[in-house]
Amino acid sequence: MRPEVTGRKTTHTDDADAYGIDEFCARHRISRQLFYKLKAQGMMPATFKLGTRVLISREAAAAWRRARENAA
Repeated sequence: MRPEVTGRKTTHTDDADAYGIDEFCARHRISRQLFYKLKAQGMMPATFKLGTRVLISREAAAAWRRARENAA
């Protein structure tokens, strides 16, 4: 939804170096449930931990998108 409708702040920017799981899912229009289902099958990008947060680098997300495009 648009932030002006929900009153929420936008949490993603195009120049972010890493994305949280929720942000990655929102940017790629997938659910968290699908993310974890595909992650268990080894079909999601590599993640790393920073403290308690699980993040996906911009490069890993781009490589994942290329792999999905090439598989199609």
